[in-house]
Amino acid sequence: MAEARTGERDPEAVSQFVEGFAAQLVEAGMQRMPARVFAALLASDSGALTSAELGEQLQVSPAAVSGAVRYLAQQHMVGREREPGSRRERYRVHSNQWYEALTNRDAVIKRWEGALRAGVDSLGSATPAGRRLSETLAFFEFVDGEVAAMMERWRAHRETLFGDDA
Repeated sequence: MAEARTGERDPEAVSQFVEGFAAQLVEAGMQRMPARVFAALLASDSGALTSAELGEQLQVSPAAVSGAVRYLAQQHMVGREREPGSRRERYRVHSNQWYEALTNRDAVIKRWEGALRAGVDSLGSATPAGRRLSETLAFFEFVDGEVAAMMERWRAHRETLFGDDA
């Protein structure tokens, strides 16, 4: 991001980053407003903004921010915190948001594996549909193991890069 001479960031450069990164997230399947809110939180120095700050920066209504934050919280990508002495909430992007998002996907994969096992049992493993479900189940079991191993490697790599208190 461009830095102004005073050490403050150029709001136009910040906006371009937010909209550009949000567009990439939308292209990958995220809804537009959660993508914009997430990118704005990532781009903030504190990693936390109020609903009013997000609405002002993104030029959207409080309802749009609320819906986006609800989605992002369900995906374990942001958290809510109260401002001390205030009823206002701040929304904070987790420092390990990608780890949290992938870990959350692990629970989804486990549920899919269970449903696929039941499908194989119901359809019979020797039928064409049963074989197809068996292959899909084997794929998700493989992915599940690979993601778990990858997350262990990431934790070690992150500690090397950023220390154990990152």
